[in-house]
Amino acid sequence: MRRKMFNGLLWGLLFGSLSLGCSDSGPDEEIPEIKPKGITYEESQEVFPNPERGFYDHTEAHGPDDGLTSTQLSSLKSENVSLIIRVYYLTNYRDGQIDVAMLEMIKSDMEAVRDAGIKAIIRFAYTNEMEGEDASLEKIEDHVEQLAPVLNSNKDVIAFIQAGFIGPWGEWHNSSHGLTTVENERKILFKLLEELSSDILVQVRTPGAKQRIFETAEPIGSAIAYTDEFRARVGHHNDCFMAGVDDYGTYANVEAEKAYINQEALYVPTGGETCPPQGDYPDCAKAREEMKLLRWTYLNRDYYLPVISSWKDAGCLDEFKRRLGYRFVLDSAILPEEIDQGGNYPLQINLTNKGFAPLYKAKTTSLVFVNKTDGGKYTFELAVDLREVKPGVSFTIEESVKISELPAGNYDLFLEITDESEKLENRVDYKIRLANKNSWDPESGMNKLQQQVTVLAD
Repeated sequence: MRRKMFNGLLWGLLFGSLSLGCSDSGPDEEIPEIKPKGITYEESQEVFPNPERGFYDHTEAHGPDDGLTSTQLSSLKSENVSLIIRVYYLTNYRDGQIDVAMLEMIKSDMEAVRDAGIKAIIRFAYTNEMEGEDASLEKIEDHVEQLAPVLNSNKDVIAFIQAGFIGPWGEWHNSSHGLTTVENERKILFKLLEELSSDILVQVRTPGAKQRIFETAEPIGSAIAYTDEFRARVGHHNDCFMAGVDDYGTYANVEAEKAYINQEALYVPTGGETCPPQGDYPDCAKAREEMKLLRWTYLNRDYYLPVISSWKDAGCLDEFKRRLGYRFVLDSAILPEEIDQGGNYPLQINLTNKGFAPLYKAKTTSLVFVNKTDGGKYTFELAVDLREVKPGVSFTIEESVKISELPAGNYDLFLEITDESEKLENRVDYKIRLANKNSWDPESGMNKLQQQVTVLAD
């Protein structure tokens, strides 16, 4: 017990009292003697892509002949873009079933997205004209049933789905079928939530719409976050972001509804696009303030282009490229340099989210030992949920990892953050990169912890 107390005291002297995290060892289990090493990491200001966040590229399809091509998607990663929005206009199917050709095209699109190493925000609509027609409630519900199997089988490359269907551009206004009532909006949203896999998050157009549908202005909190409850699966998108006082009617009670999103967006995503401003363009300071307040995770890079260009001219566009969504930075760590074979490896890793938003999709986080002699890779999954690393907050991963199957030898240590999908877990494009210098290994998609470990033979 004395050895255990000594190790805890030494860790505390190096890094203070940091208690978040979990441990595999019991309260009375002896921890082997270690040589703790305090490591301090250097932050990087490099712009790079990460899954499900950042500036996105706008694409749309109006029929089965408008499928995505590899040429459309091939350059996105080199431009640090990991997201597209894909708007499907079902104009030709207002009065009937979606045909096989259209459904097959959507499947093919998702394969193209997967091949390109990106993800898609999905929306369906019936018209892109203000005076255009949408579809009846019954037909929309039929279409949701047709689309759900395609969407569910490709959920690995779907970042989020916007509720859509109602009105021009699927923006929930000016419905030719009178769908902009709370009752109809609730039926369409609930139909989506019923038919879609529970780990697909859906976004609605205004905070007021969600509040009316669920009959509460209380933001979701940790008690129901990440559960199957419908309210916990609904986020927000704003298609006139920073375009005026109320963003073209996005907000009714501006201050209260922004405060509501500020809390909601700790658990569900916000994003969208800008509009031609009703007054002055939002300068860098205003944009930074709004993105931070509303925890902005994605933004259209194509519209409204004069606003985007004004940020580039003012010198803040690269900052926004870095900070949209999550951006995890290693601060420091305590990692033993030696450990006895067959024992536990205690670790303490301290990081901060420098982005505007948290991570919204669950990931698998692992400690990886790579043998310096033969390159053997040994992966140990950690219990941490990185969705809990909220923006602007320091967070500690503190665990004790059982390494009984790890052979004696010398190892380099890595942190690997992968997609939960079996289709994507080994794809570098879908692994999360930490914003540190001398950290990222582009071949493996792992983050170097800048520590070598010797596993001593029994």
